[in-house]
Amino acid sequence: MHILEIPSFFPPYGGLFCLDQAKALKALGHEVRILSNVQLGATIGLRDYFVRPYLRYEHVMDGITVCQSYQRGLPGVIRFNVNRWVNIVCSMFDDYVKKYGKPDVLHAHCAKWAGYAAMQIAQAHGMPYVITEHLPLMLLEAEFGPAPSKAWQIPLLKEAYRKASMVLPVSQELVDSTACYYGHDYRWQYLSNTIDTDYFTYQPRPSREGRPFRFCCLADNSYRKGYDVLIKAFQMLHEQHSDAELHLAGRDTDTKAFRAQLSSGMKAHGLLDKAGVRQLLYDCDALVLASRSEVQPLVLLEAMSTGIPVIATDCIPQCLRIEGGCSIVPVDDAAALSQAMVQVMTGPEVDGEKLSEQVRALASPQVVGMRLQTIFGEAIASH
Repeated sequence: MHILEIPSFFPPYGGLFCLDQAKALKALGHEVRILSNVQLGATIGLRDYFVRPYLRYEHVMDGITVCQSYQRGLPGVIRFNVNRWVNIVCSMFDDYVKKYGKPDVLHAHCAKWAGYAAMQIAQAHGMPYVITEHLPLMLLEAEFGPAPSKAWQIPLLKEAYRKASMVLPVSQELVDSTACYYGHDYRWQYLSNTIDTDYFTYQPRPSREGRPFRFCCLADNSYRKGYDVLIKAFQMLHEQHSDAELHLAGRDTDTKAFRAQLSSGMKAHGLLDKAGVRQLLYDCDALVLASRSEVQPLVLLEAMSTGIPVIATDCIPQCLRIEGGCSIVPVDDAAALSQAMVQVMTGPEVDGEKLSEQVRALASPQVVGMRLQTIFGEAIASH
C-alpha cells in the first residue's frame, strides 16, 4: 500500500506518534511518507518562529521521508490560521502527487486539523482516509468551552469524523468522553499507539539493598500533568523515607520557577531526548504520573516496557492498567498518591520481564502495524 501520514502536530511540538506508526508500516513493506505543516507560535518559541525554514522542503527522519512546511501563526486569529493551515496541507498534497503519485489511503493524526484536511483531500481525489485520535477532553474544553458548545470548529470536526472510513481512538474511553462534542455517529475501533519496544527493552535493576529507591516522572510541566500534586505527595513520603529520590524530566521542568517548588530528594532534569528518557527509566525503580487528564500516555508503556512498575491516576485508560505493573489512585489526591508510592517502594518487586512482554503484546510496532495494515486494507477495499 501507498500510505500518506498527515499529523496535526509535529516537531518542535511533539507528534512523534505519527513517525512511530509510519516506521511500523514501512517495516511491513509499505510505501509510507509524512506530510507535515507545523504552525509555529511566536508566544510558544520565538526562536523557532524566526529560524525554522520559510520554504517547503523534504527531509528524512528515522528512514521516513517527511514533506515539511512551517506556517507562522498570527496571534488571536484562530479561524484564519486554521483555514490557512488546511489550505497549505491541500496544496502540499497536490505537490506530493506530482512527485510520488496518489496514495492509496490517507492517515490523519487528530481530527483537529489533519483529519479535516484529509477529508477535503479525500473528497477532491476520490480516496479513503482514516483518523487516529489522540486529543483528550480537557484540551477540547480549553479551546471549545464546556459542552454543549456552539464553537464554529465542532461541526467541521464532526463532519470529518462522520466521513472517515474509520476513526481510531487511542483509548476506548475517548469515544464516550468526547461524545459531548462529536456524538457517536461515526465508525471507530480502538487502537493503541505504538512504542519502540526494541529500544525500551527490559533491563533488570540492581538490588534495592543499600541504595535509595528512585521514582521518576516524565512529563511536560503543565497543569494537566499534576506536578503540584506529585510534589506534595513526594514531600509527604519523604518525611518517612528520607532516602527516596524523585527525578523529574520534561519540557519546562528546568525553569527557575519550577525548581523553586522542589525540596529535598527531588531533582529536575529538563527536557530529555529519547536516549536520555531511556537512561532515566533504567536508572529508576518506578514511574509516577499524577495527571488530571490523559488519553494514552506513552511514557507509562515505555516505563513498563523497560521492566518497572508505574503509578498513575484514574484518568488513564483501562488498556494501560496492566495487572501487577500499574497502580491507580484518584486524581488530585496527594495523600493517596503518596501511599501508593510507599507501597511500591516497600512492597515486593514486580516481574519486570513479564511486564515488558505484556507491553510488547499491546503496543509493539509489529502488533500496531499489522492492525493498521488490516484497517487500511479494508478502507481501500470498501471505498
